[in-house]
Parts: sequence; C-alpha cells; structure tokens
Amino acid sequence: MRSILLNVSLAVIIGIILVSCANRGSPSGGEKDIEPPRIVSTSPKNYSTNFKGKTIKITFNEFIRIKNLQKQLIISPPMKTQPEITPLGGASKYVNIKIYDTLQPNTTYAFNFGNSIEDNNEGNPYTYYKYVFSTGDYIDSLKVEGVITDALKRKPETFVSVMLYEVDSTFTDSIVYKETPKYITNTLDSLTSYAIENVKEGNYLLVALKDKNGDNKFQQKSDQIAFNEAFISVPTDTTYSLKLFKEAKDFSTSRPSLTNGEKIMIGYEGNFKDAKFSLLSDVPEDFTYRITKDPRKDTLYYWYKPKLEVDSLIFNVSHPEFEKEYTVRIRDKAKDSLVLLSSPNGSIGDTEDLKITANVPFTNFDGSKIMLFDKDSLAVPYKVKPLDSITNTYAFAFDKTEDNSYRMEVLPGAFTDFFENTNDSITYVVGTPKKDSFGNLRLNVSNAIYPIIAQLTTEKGEIKYETYATKQGPLDFLNINPGNYFVRVIFDANGNKKYDSGNYLKKIQPEIVKHSKQQIDEIRAGWDTETSFNLKD
Repeated sequence: MRSILLNVSLAVIIGIILVSCANRGSPSGGEKDIEPPRIVSTSPKNYSTNFKGKTIKITFNEFIRIKNLQKQLIISPPMKTQPEITPLGGASKYVNIKIYDTLQPNTTYAFNFGNSIEDNNEGNPYTYYKYVFSTGDYIDSLKVEGVITDALKRKPETFVSVMLYEVDSTFTDSIVYKETPKYITNTLDSLTSYAIENVKEGNYLLVALKDKNGDNKFQQKSDQIAFNEAFISVPTDTTYSLKLFKEAKDFSTSRPSLTNGEKIMIGYEGNFKDAKFSLLSDVPEDFTYRITKDPRKDTLYYWYKPKLEVDSLIFNVSHPEFEKEYTVRIRDKAKDSLVLLSSPNGSIGDTEDLKITANVPFTNFDGSKIMLFDKDSLAVPYKVKPLDSITNTYAFAFDKTEDNSYRMEVLPGAFTDFFENTNDSITYVVGTPKKDSFGNLRLNVSNAIYPIIAQLTTEKGEIKYETYATKQGPLDFLNINPGNYFVRVIFDANGNKKYDSGNYLKKIQPEIVKHSKQQIDEIRAGWDTETSFNLKD
C-alpha cells in the first residue's frame, strides 16, 4: 500500500512539475513582426537581358500573399494577353509569372507590383517591387517624371495611368482611342507624382488617363484625360505637369419614341444647343411643333399638332457634328394633362425669382390673372421675364423684404398650353428669412486675369455660391448660409460665363482654375467676413 501511495504521490508531483514547465514555456507573443518579406532569389535574375523565356520565379524568405493585384500591378509596355501570376488567394514563398503574350524584340519590360505583395502573417508590404527584363542586349534606363493635377477639383483622382505613345511613322492622334501605349505607369492610391522608367530614347506623346475600365484606351464617356500639348523628346530633364479633365461629350441621340399623344421623347448626350429636329414625313399646312427639355434627365421632348393619322414618322436629327434619321412608330395615346409647378418652395432669396413651369409647353400668359401679395395682404408689383421655351419657364421678379411672406394667386386661364388647355386656380406661398440668419463675405482677389468666375464651394467641390467679375474690385457674397467654404476662381478665357473643359483631338486645354489652399474663416450668422486670395500663391 505504501508503495502504491508513493507512486501516486510521485506521479502527481511530476505532473505538477510538467504543467509548471509547460506554462513557463508557453509563448508570450513576443515583439510584433514589422519587417517586410525579403527576396531570396529570382529566376531569371532581375534586370536580365536577352530574355527568351515564358516563366519567371521570385522566391521570398517567408510566406507571402498577393493582394489587389488587378489594381496594383502595372506592366510596361502593356501586354495584349495578360500573364498568369500566382498565388492568388493563398500563401506561398514564391511568386510565379507565366507569360502568354508575344514579346516585342529589343524591348525593356517592367512588372511593377505596387503594394500588392505582403507577408502572410502581419501584412507587411514589400512596397513597389519591380521586376525588369529586356528582350534585347541592354536595359533601357531613361525616365519621364511629373505631377498630376485636376483641372477643376482640389485633388486629382487616385490610380491615374500615365502613358507614353511612340511617335513614329504609324502615329496618329487617334492612337489613344485604339492602341495601348508603349510605356505606362500608375499613381496608385496615394501619389500625385509619377515616374515612367526604363524608357528608350525617342519622341513620345505624353498622356494621362483615369481609366475606368482598365483597357488602357481613352473612352470619352467614362474617362478623364490629360495630355502634354507638344511631343516630348527623351532623354529629358523637364518635369511634366498633367491636368486631368473630363471632356464634354460629343452630341448624339438615342432612338426617339412616342411617349404620349403628340409627344416624342429624344434621349441625348452632349450639348444640344445647335441641334435641329425635324419631321421628313408629309405634314399639313397648320402643322406646328415645340421642343422642351426634361428638368432632370438628358431628354428632349418634341411636341407637335395636329394629330397625324399615320403609322410612323421619319424623324431627322442634325447637328454640326452629327446627323441621323429615325423612324418613330405612332400609336393612339392620350395627351398629357397640364400640371403647373413652382420653385423655389418655402424660402426664397433676395435676388431669386419665383418661377412657374409646366409639363406641357406654354403658348400664352395672361398677367391680369396673376396677383402677388405680401403677409399684410398688400399688393406687390412684379415683372415677368420672357418665356424660356426650352425649360418652359416663366420667371417673376419682385422686390423683397426680410422676414416676410409672399402669396401668388394664379386665377383660372392665366396659362394656356400647347394643346389649348388652361390652368385651374392655384396659390403659391414663399417666405424670406431674417437678415441676421445669414452672413456676408467680401473676397479680395489679386493677380487675376479677367473675366473670372469666383465660387464658394464645399471641400468636395460642390458649388454653393458664384459671382462673375470683369474687372478688379472686391467681390461680395451677400446673405450666404453660415458654414465653411473654399474659394475657387475660374479664368473665363472665352468670356462665356461658364467653365470650359478641354478637348484632346482639338488640342484644347481646360480653362485655368485656382483653389484656395485653406478654407476661409467660418461664415457666421449676422457677421461680415473679409478675406483675400492671391492667385499666384
């Protein structure tokens, strides 16, 4: 019995010792790994010449993973058939590249992995690793550098591609629409500067794209573009600043269709200002039409009368840069009923007009059937501006006082529409706030080339207030909402009172825009603020 107890006690003691030893030896976590992975070897060696192979193997000292490769990897020159790169979605000590494309002779290729390679445990990135090889006898080593800005916004987009197109016997300006570039780099997710490396001596077109679909070609509808006006010659010591802009879309239309009785809908892109719309089918002598624009969509409406007893109409759309004929099927549909709308609703500004529009074109207005009163029921005189036929809007201008309300009474028959319908009785009410609920800002601009457009914007570039100036002098923004604003000044080179973007094929750069570096002092209710903006800063 004593022997058994002794054995049991001994076993317990040994167990306690083992547990104690096990606890004492448990890992405490240690210091966090902050070291990025290291490359042990590459096959073939990085910066190899006379490259003939189809596979590349890069070996690391620890397990790595590849992340966001589609965004991060830049291959220059671009390959028509994308290489296979593994592993994707798993851990490995190797990065394997399998090339399927036919490589160009005497060309230096660069695989820039950006920040896509990181260690498997802690995610420490191997930043901007680049694997380079040449199919010729030497590695091209010239470089083109510069910065990216945005033509209109405070900051440019991220992941902007910067490209060089070789200027040779096959070069045309349309190459950016049809071909991939000779060399390419990308600003990735944080940089506004760029460097295109491993370039050979020659003449090039320098272009930048915010390339939405990643095909390395310019799509006017979706992409932003920037270009250097003159070809560049490499080698060069010049730093090239590229200004990204969105081109105004070329005018075009979609197929018209009949939406309601005697109403044809025409979707469009671009500027419809110089467009003409006409029916080629035979029409009676009393045929007439009107065109209006949808307030919310890029859509025009072609209204016509009288009703045509036909199965279809041949419809023509012409523009200085576009012309097309359409056949529109005609069906028996009900006409739109007249509906009037007013704006603004609720509060109205000192210099703001009260506007009345309708869903059917106006053809007549009777001012004797419209009366305007203030909150004391005193009559308020007003002036009616000429009808804006495209927006189908009448604007009523009148003097206002603070903390007042205004009631517009519209009697039946005040407005007559295209189909001879008239309105019912309607009342619109708007009000003006107290002056001390707003602030005022005086902006002193120096070193401007006039005329200019001065704007107060949010940090994201949303326009809140705007004024136009043709000569030197303080710019006053009165009765503005309290808050924080940035200043943006547009040099209106052609004097058309709006910002004009650029055009690549026409070699037109966007108008110059300057941003204040800091937001102006907070605009406070009941306060007057003054600030200065030196456009040379």
